[in-house]
Amino acid sequence: MSQPVVTRFAPSPTGFLHIGGARTALFNWLYARGRGGKFLLRIEDTDRERSTPEATAAILQGLSWLGLDHDGEVVSQFDGAARHAEVAHQLLAEGKAYKCFSTQEEIAAFREGAKAEGKSTLFQSPWRDTPESEHPDAPYVVRIKAPKEGETVIHDEVQGDVTIKNTQLDDMILLRSDRTPVYMLAVVVDDHDMGVTHVIRGDDHLNNAARQMMIYTAMGWDVPVWAHIPLIHGPDGKKLSKRHGALGAQEYQAMGYPAAGMRNYLARLGWAHGDDEFFTDEQAKDWFDLAGIGKSPARFDTKKLENLCGQHIAIAEDAALRQEIEAYLAAADQPALTAAQADGLERAMPCLKERAKTFPELLEKAHFVLASRPLERDAKAEKALDSVSLGILGELTPQLQNASWTRDDLEAALNEFAAAKDTKFGKLAGPLRAVLAGRAVTPSVFDMMIILGRDETLARLKDVTG
Repeated sequence: MSQPVVTRFAPSPTGFLHIGGARTALFNWLYARGRGGKFLLRIEDTDRERSTPEATAAILQGLSWLGLDHDGEVVSQFDGAARHAEVAHQLLAEGKAYKCFSTQEEIAAFREGAKAEGKSTLFQSPWRDTPESEHPDAPYVVRIKAPKEGETVIHDEVQGDVTIKNTQLDDMILLRSDRTPVYMLAVVVDDHDMGVTHVIRGDDHLNNAARQMMIYTAMGWDVPVWAHIPLIHGPDGKKLSKRHGALGAQEYQAMGYPAAGMRNYLARLGWAHGDDEFFTDEQAKDWFDLAGIGKSPARFDTKKLENLCGQHIAIAEDAALRQEIEAYLAAADQPALTAAQADGLERAMPCLKERAKTFPELLEKAHFVLASRPLERDAKAEKALDSVSLGILGELTPQLQNASWTRDDLEAALNEFAAAKDTKFGKLAGPLRAVLAGRAVTPSVFDMMIILGRDETLARLKDVTG
């Protein structure tokens, strides 16, 4: 029986959840969930000066919005410092690591001399093979003994086999002179202890894999499956940055993008399943594999994001959509809906969600059911209510009082009224939109009348006709 899949997402809590990090988390989540495995979360908070509780909270909130649930408790890397140091001491005891007493000045002098002689500036410690009996009573770091000959091959599921000459590997520090473990050691120990089988992360970590493999090998631990994914670039082909727009996952929530659309787009950003663009979470879990990840950086395209978001809004369940919109309003620091507004929004959802690509677009279409009397009308709506139109609407009102309030009957009644006035219904539609919604662009007049109901529709007509 094969080993269960365990993936992890391990962000540093120094800021928001970057959209690139969100995609890395998504890839790990999809890979684990599609194989009945575990998706773990570790906060790499060893940098105490830059790590903040606020950043950790922002990362957790971003993952929560995206719907990327993790298994078990959140692991703090800082809390494992004693365990990380224990591994370093074990390697020291086994002769696979050593105490290095070289000072910063000595290391700098070594590098300057090597540079002057045209040699590699990779530091070669004179303490590597010095017996314990000759050690001074002075501060030291603990370094791993890197292999001096041969090659290290990183078998990567995305990049293919990447070969690094061992002469390019230095005797990496494991413990600093204050006995605190370095990040590179902590990552390996945590991944091993957490049972991580697949390390899926950005390709900016590819060079780290060769150095981390030294620790796996020295400890006799199984090396995980590597998958180093290309970074995300902006439309101009340059590394995604603030100049390209929003970078944080929560910024996209506050702009009104649905989480399902965001998941779909991020999954498609650098990974492909044939020509499929639009897919559900269940399809993504079934289809996602490492072989489908491309080697080239993906380019962020807001139009494609909006297109997919529109498709996801269209198929979403009305009640779930209402809840997500309420969460969007909170994220965007906008006033919450009243109970009546929320109920009205859900009733109106079938005629709102077909063409909206974002929640602000959907809420603009929903203005007719969210607004209260007397309606404020925009300039185009005001223009539609000239004296002739108001006169016609005044005659229409009593006709509607006796109409049966079904869509078919309302269509018949309005078309008959238009015919009696020797005009077409289209001539009535503009003034009716202005009265019912205060807007020139709205859902169908009949949809609005059904959703508002007889009493509210007639009340809005009377507000303008007297």
